[in-house]
Amino acid sequence: MAPGQPSQKLRLGAAIYVGGGGGVLSNSTLLTFACVLWCRILIIWAISSWFRRGPSTPDPSAPAGAPRLPSRNLFPKDTLMDLYVYISENEVFSDFNNTESLFWFQRDLIYGDWTTGEAGDGCYEHYLELDTPEGTQRNGSLYIHVYFTKSGFHPDPKRKGQYRRLATVHASRMLNKFKRRKFLKTKNLLTGATEADPEMIKRAESHGPVEIISHWHPNLTINMVDDHTAWVKGSVPPPLDQHVKFDAVSGDYYPIVYFNDYWNLQKDYYPINETLKKLPLRLTYCPLSLWRWQLYAAQSARSPWNFLGEDAYEQSDEDQDSVKVALLETNPYLLGLTIVVSIVHSIFEFLAFKNDIQFWNSRQSLEGLSVRSIIFGVFQSLVVLLYILDNETNFVVQVSVFIGLLIDFWKITKVMDVRMDWENRIAGVIPRLIFKDKSTYVESSTKIYDDMAFKYLSWILYPLFGCYAVYSLIYVEHKGWYSWVLSMLYGFLLTFGFITMTPQLFINYKMKSVAHLPWRMLTYKALNTFIDDLFAFVIRMPMMYRIGCLRDDVVFFIYLYQRWIYRVDPNRVNEFGTSGLHHSEENLAQVAAEDTTPAAITDKPEGEKKND
Repeated sequence: MAPGQPSQKLRLGAAIYVGGGGGVLSNSTLLTFACVLWCRILIIWAISSWFRRGPSTPDPSAPAGAPRLPSRNLFPKDTLMDLYVYISENEVFSDFNNTESLFWFQRDLIYGDWTTGEAGDGCYEHYLELDTPEGTQRNGSLYIHVYFTKSGFHPDPKRKGQYRRLATVHASRMLNKFKRRKFLKTKNLLTGATEADPEMIKRAESHGPVEIISHWHPNLTINMVDDHTAWVKGSVPPPLDQHVKFDAVSGDYYPIVYFNDYWNLQKDYYPINETLKKLPLRLTYCPLSLWRWQLYAAQSARSPWNFLGEDAYEQSDEDQDSVKVALLETNPYLLGLTIVVSIVHSIFEFLAFKNDIQFWNSRQSLEGLSVRSIIFGVFQSLVVLLYILDNETNFVVQVSVFIGLLIDFWKITKVMDVRMDWENRIAGVIPRLIFKDKSTYVESSTKIYDDMAFKYLSWILYPLFGCYAVYSLIYVEHKGWYSWVLSMLYGFLLTFGFITMTPQLFINYKMKSVAHLPWRMLTYKALNTFIDDLFAFVIRMPMMYRIGCLRDDVVFFIYLYQRWIYRVDPNRVNEFGTSGLHHSEENLAQVAAEDTTPAAITDKPEGEKKND
């Protein structure tokens, strides 16, 4: 770890530095990002290919609406060129005579050459430690200015005879990165003590709950795209149009210079402060193919219609780090399998959702189903939602959990009779909600088994819940009592929540039947659990998530075992509230009706038979 580099969660006095906004539902979030990653790549490539091959479009500013002519690259293939790299605190650079600003000068580079360089891949590298400017130490900015000139020319416009506009390519960007550091005051609720550094407590009190700090990463790659496409001005698709610069006079375009920091992980950035006297910087120049540049540009682009704010972008960067680590450290064959499986996972997730809605929407009988588990599921979803809101988790995760909570509330209306009591209002204003068990649940033996299962379950859950609450109160620091209640409930549900799946197993055992279960939905969810197992060991995950996936697998295997030992019985009620005997009785009644109909017709006169 570099000097001053923060960890993912760094204690700052009475504060906690939250780097990524929480890790709730990490498997689902990372699977979503993986799917979005590859789908976005394919979409951007298809769009860019379509636009590049499309016909020329008329230019309204041209005489008589003449079509826009394709342009060419101002640097032909194998052009001999020089590289100038300047480091400055100014966003607009003009101090070419200052030798201290010149960080790197590389002579006689060949545009589009892939065989030169130290490793024979066309790449060159330069490393140097910079003296940290005082302005940068005080949260100022530091810029890099890159100039490519044709051999024999200089980037300084003041040098007559040595400067030529069409022979000079310029690109610049900020080297440091500003990141938000959030201070969450925590303490032991019993003693009031904290393990935080007193100096950082004062800093948190003086700077407020959020502090913007400049960060540094020592690596940056300068790519020059090896591309000679006949781009048409005004027809370059986004986000590629942000990088293709056309000359206003000739209409041709400059070579594309791309600053590639895609593989710079967020955890490798460290803050710039008064104690940091040197800034290490390793620059690498490499040619880049058009295809790879499209991939990088598609992933680095940010939508101009974004409404989530910079916090969502920072959280997105943190989440994508796990995907990048998987791409770097995973075996290529396993990685390819993971990508295919992630797409299958999304399909199964949708099918499970669809079949779950269909099952409860068409359900006529609650015989064999644990209503208490449905009610407990609503409580569990509500706790998770409140917990991620209290910890400022990713907005996408918040929306997904909220939608799941609405679905759980909708299930309550399917397993219970819910009505509004307008006569006995709360405080004389708000009508009361009356919940009553459905008759198909009360009249069957399911309610007895359900109550019995939760009674036995309470003997295990209540002691575990009490022990976990005491442990969390004594050994864990919290922002307040509200945060303690939420974190304690969430941690307990995450650790022991799988136990709530066992009442349904107990009901199946007592009824000696599994015909009442939504097997399609369970199958899709089980397949997704197996996929989560794969991702849990490919992507770095907390051990509790990996154990949680394995626990769900065990419960589903018990369901499968019950399905195997409880054979098909026509007397059992299925998920639609009917049994095989019902169908047999209906068939017999239908056959009897068909047998009586011809007899009635036979008794009619001959003329009426013909009319019939």
